[in-house]
Amino acid sequence: MKWLLSQRIGWEIRVRTVLYRLGLSKTTDAHYLTSYPSPQNAVDILQGEWRSRLPDPLAQVKAGPLSLFEDGRIAWLVEQIGGVEGMTVLELGPLEGAHSYMLEQAGAKCITAIEANSQAYLKCLIVKELLELKKIRFLCGDFVAYLREEPGPLFDLGVASGVLYHMKNPAELLALLTKRCQRSLFLWTHYYDEALIAKNPRMAHKLTGSVPATYQGFEHTLYRHDYQEAKYMPGFSGAGGGYSHWMTRDDILNCLTFFGFGDIQIGFDDPDSKNGPSFALIARPQQ
Repeated sequence: MKWLLSQRIGWEIRVRTVLYRLGLSKTTDAHYLTSYPSPQNAVDILQGEWRSRLPDPLAQVKAGPLSLFEDGRIAWLVEQIGGVEGMTVLELGPLEGAHSYMLEQAGAKCITAIEANSQAYLKCLIVKELLELKKIRFLCGDFVAYLREEPGPLFDLGVASGVLYHMKNPAELLALLTKRCQRSLFLWTHYYDEALIAKNPRMAHKLTGSVPATYQGFEHTLYRHDYQEAKYMPGFSGAGGGYSHWMTRDDILNCLTFFGFGDIQIGFDDPDSKNGPSFALIARPQQ
């Protein structure tokens, strides 16, 4: 056994040496930095994959182009529900922790943010360290599996921005959220509209085919969305399996009402969005 082990180790060393000489592998030294410690060093671990521009005091750090750390949708949410001071919050798909940061800044008591994309999860941890966030716990895993677990913790507020249209069973996600979020649920999502999608060449070829579906008595239609080449792009944050299902706007609203969250307020309605029609909403339990 010892002879076989030594032969294997020797073979692995020879293979790694050949790969290194061909420029196909990096030495261990490539993982070490020689520059002075800085936020830019941490961000550059995932260079080229960032979506967000970091807030002050890190505005000069080169990350992504989007202003997600000052997102008007989250500001609207906080204003419409009278603030989040002292609230417990469940956030699905934090991406880079931008909305998590805004919720902490607004006074949330604690935020549980669940991210299934391992690269996005690492970015959240980098942001948490750089911005010294204290009230956020980032969890790495599938938030649907988390929500299915019974019994589970209850939250004052649920935040699900940019995740519903990545689900294969979106009605299940909405139903699960209504069970866990006691006071309010914020949702921003794309939705299916045949006429609007037909006018959008960027999206029309990705949304083909529909199937009838039922979830716990709620009847609706699912429209298949294929990621196609997008899933190979750097920083892709869609679901696994190459496709998801979209719902119509009416089915989303009816689903929330069916599961008891029929007090609905709509904002950021954008039927002409280049990535498909979208809207935001705040849903509350019916009185």
